[in-house]
Amino acid sequence: MGWDYLDVILFTADAYIDHPSFGAAVVGRLLEAEGYRVAIVPQPNWRDDLRDFTKLGAPRLFFGVSGGSMDSMVNHYTANLRLRSNDAYTPGGKAGFRPDYAVTVYSRILKKLYPHVPVVIGGIEASLRRLTHYDYWSNSLKPSVLVDSGADLLIYGMGERVVQQVARAMRNGYNAKLLRKIRQVAFVADKDYVERLDADTTLRLASYEECCRDKRAFGRNFVQEETLSNVMEPDVTLVEPVGDKYIVVTPPNTTLSTEELDHSFDLPYERSPHPRYRGKGDIPAWEMIKYSINIHRGCFGGCAFCTISAHQGKFINSRSERSILAEVEKVVAMPDFKGYLSDVGAPSANMYGMGGKNKDACRKCRRPSCLHPKMCPNLDNSHARLLDLYAKIRGVKGIKKAFIGSGIRYDLFDDSPYLETVIKHHTSGRLKVAPEHTEEHVLNAMRKPPFALFEKLNRDFHRICDENGLRYQLIPYFISSHPACRECDMKALAEKVLGRLHFDLEQVQDLTPTPMTLSSVMFYTGENPYTGEKVFVARSQDDKRRQKSYFFRDDRVQRAAKRATYGSRQTKKKSV
Repeated sequence: MGWDYLDVILFTADAYIDHPSFGAAVVGRLLEAEGYRVAIVPQPNWRDDLRDFTKLGAPRLFFGVSGGSMDSMVNHYTANLRLRSNDAYTPGGKAGFRPDYAVTVYSRILKKLYPHVPVVIGGIEASLRRLTHYDYWSNSLKPSVLVDSGADLLIYGMGERVVQQVARAMRNGYNAKLLRKIRQVAFVADKDYVERLDADTTLRLASYEECCRDKRAFGRNFVQEETLSNVMEPDVTLVEPVGDKYIVVTPPNTTLSTEELDHSFDLPYERSPHPRYRGKGDIPAWEMIKYSINIHRGCFGGCAFCTISAHQGKFINSRSERSILAEVEKVVAMPDFKGYLSDVGAPSANMYGMGGKNKDACRKCRRPSCLHPKMCPNLDNSHARLLDLYAKIRGVKGIKKAFIGSGIRYDLFDDSPYLETVIKHHTSGRLKVAPEHTEEHVLNAMRKPPFALFEKLNRDFHRICDENGLRYQLIPYFISSHPACRECDMKALAEKVLGRLHFDLEQVQDLTPTPMTLSSVMFYTGENPYTGEKVFVARSQDDKRRQKSYFFRDDRVQRAAKRATYGSRQTKKKSV
C-alpha cells in the first residue's frame, strides 16, 4: 500500500473473510471508508514469541480486538464441556487456532507489549461479557471482561456507528473525556468520576462482589440490564462496582437508520476469504453463507436462551430493497454461482419491515419480547413488504431459486399467503422452524409460543404440500435441559413429537447457557429473576445427557410404556 504507518490494527480470532457477515471485515471497511489506514491480523499465534502481535508495530490510534463471530468458549466446547474437534471459522475447519477467552488473551498481550497504546474490544464475546455474567465453562460469575482483559474501552452491540465515533475521538490521541461521552461503550472509572454522573440518568447496579454473595442480586441486575437494552430511546447509564473501581456502561444508540445499514452492506467487500488461505481447505462458516443475503438486523422474539436482542436489540433495522437487490446482483456475478441463494434471511427470517404501529407506545414499552406471552396488539406483523421483496429477488436474472434457510417465526403468521409462498418458491425441500419444546411450563420459561401453534403449522404445511404435489419435510428444532425442563418433560416431548407426530429428529441441541441471557441466569440461580419463582435446573452432565437421549431413542418411549404396563400387571398379581 506504500503506507509508513497504520491508524488502526484489528485482531480477530476468526480467519479473515472480506464479507459483510464478518465483524472484522465490516469494521475494517467502515474505517477505511472514513480515510483511516487499517490492518487486520486474523488468528494471531498467542503461544510463540508473539511476532504476530509485533510485526506491524503500534497503530497511531488504537488496537481493536474481537473474539470473532462466536464467543470463543461456545466455539471451543460442547454443552457437555467437551473440547470440539473443529472450528467453522478456520481453514479446513481445524481447531486450535484461537485461545479460550480470546478477547482477554489478545488484550493482555497487547497491553503488555504496548502499554501506552489504547486497546478497544468489541464483538459478541466482549459485548455479552460487558458486566458481571455467569460463565458456564468455569461455573462461576465473572466480572466485566474489561477487568480481566485490561482493555481501555469496550464497544457493545453492533458497532458501525460507534467505532467511527471512537476513531474520531482518538484523532489527536486518547481523549478520555470525549470517549466517555460516546453512547454504547463501557469503561472502567474511579469513584470521583462516578460521583459526578447525573443521578437522574444513572442506575447503580449491585456490585460484582455482592452478586457473588447473593444470587438474587445477580438476577436483579440482569432484569435491569435486559429491560434497558430493549428500550427504544435509552438514556440511562449503568454503573456496576467491582473492587474499588466501577464499570460504566453508557446508553445504547438508537437503531441504525436504513441508510446507515445500507452503507455498511454496500462497502466494497471482496466477498471471499483472504488469498492466504488458498490450498488450506474450505472455511465452513464461509461455505455456509457465501450465497446468502442478510436482509435485516434485530429480533423482537426475546427468546430466553438467545443473545440477539442483547447484542442487536429488539427493534428491527431493515435494509432497503435497493441495497438487498444490489447484493443479489453481486452474488449472481460470482464466478462459481449456480443460481441458488442459500438463504434470504436474518436472525429471524420473517421480521423484515416489521415494527410498532404506534411509535409512541413503543417508546414507553419495556417488554423484552413483542411475541411472549402473546403478540403485542401494537405490532404490525404484515408480511406484505417481505413477500414483495421475495418476488423481486425471484425476478433477478440468474436466480433459479432463493431459499429461506433462517428460522421462520410461525407465531408471526397473519392471513397473508406467506407460508404458501415460502413452501412453493423458497424451500429447498426442508423447512426449518423452532418450536424448541412441547410442554407449556418449559415453553413459558423459554419465552416461546404454545406447541399448538406448531401443530397447526404442521397441518398447514402438509396440506399445502399435498395440494401442490410437493414431497417436502418440516424440520423442527428442539432444546433439552433448559431451566424448568425435567426428564419427564423430555419423555412427554418424545411421545408427542416422535410418537404422535412421527418426526425423525435431527436438529436438536442441549442448552449451553451463554452470557447475558435469561436462560443462563435461571441456570445459575435456580430462579426466574422476574418473578422469584423457583425453577428446576438439570445441572449435572448425566442429567443433561439423559434429557438429550430422548431425542434419538424413540424406542425408549415404547420401552417405558412396556415397563409401565408390566408394572401394573405385577401390582395386580400381588393384590390377587
